[in-house]
Amino acid sequence: MKREKSCGAVVFKGNQVLLIEHVLGHIDFPKGHMEFGETEEETAIREVKEETNIEISLDSKYRYTISYSPSDGVVKDVVFFLGYYKEGQLKAQPLEVLHAFWVPEDQVLDLLSWENTKEAFKALRKFKKQEE
Repeated sequence: MKREKSCGAVVFKGNQVLLIEHVLGHIDFPKGHMEFGETEEETAIREVKEETNIEISLDSKYRYTISYSPSDGVVKDVVFFLGYYKEGQLKAQPLEVLHAFWVPEDQVLDLLSWENTKEAFKALRKFKKQEE
């Protein structure tokens, strides 16, 4: 069984949340594969920047991991961190992302394509509320 690992973030800007629509049509949070020598946090920050053109900060004590099988013989772990917008204008990465957009927090669950990312969002939103 081959294992893969990606990292990303559930990024908040006030009461809005960053979502992306992939070229394949599903809606998710920005994430991507770890590069050699990177920490999970470095991967999450880099991937958000690459896919959306914005800078974020992470509260790395809050994380949620999902696992799934993207293809036969492969198990993929995705670590999502609690993230906060710092600066930058949204601009989707043309090869992978159709749109990058902010949505009100209460609409996120209706838009996400996958149940496991909905669970990640619920957990990280709960952590965020504990910090407020």
